[in-house]
Amino acid sequence: MGFPPVSHLVLATGCSLVLIGFYGMLTHRNILRIIIGFSLIDTGIHMILVATGYITGGTAPIIDEALSLDAAATRSVDPIPSALVVTAIVIGLSVTAIMLAYAIRLYETKQTLSLDAFTESKW
Repeated sequence: MGFPPVSHLVLATGCSLVLIGFYGMLTHRNILRIIIGFSLIDTGIHMILVATGYITGGTAPIIDEALSLDAAATRSVDPIPSALVVTAIVIGLSVTAIMLAYAIRLYETKQTLSLDAFTESKW
């Protein structure tokens, strides 16, 4: 019995991070812990996207003497998920920074980060 491919390990780790992040967001009442859960979900989704485009033993999608046209469909790694993940990392960092800025403002207002203190803000 051999070791599973790297893409399966990355996929399993990404799914685990998404589940841990959802659990953290749904069970905690602290705003910072909810933001951390969101970041875990974000990182898990990035790992899942990278795992979908990875091929074990694959090569860059450059057609030359190392990679023939016939073998390109089965041996080349898809670069699109990696490019999307780079963009998603920048967007996720920006969203996390905005959430932390709101958390700081809420803490300055109520001197707490518990969601229970903000009941009058609900509709």
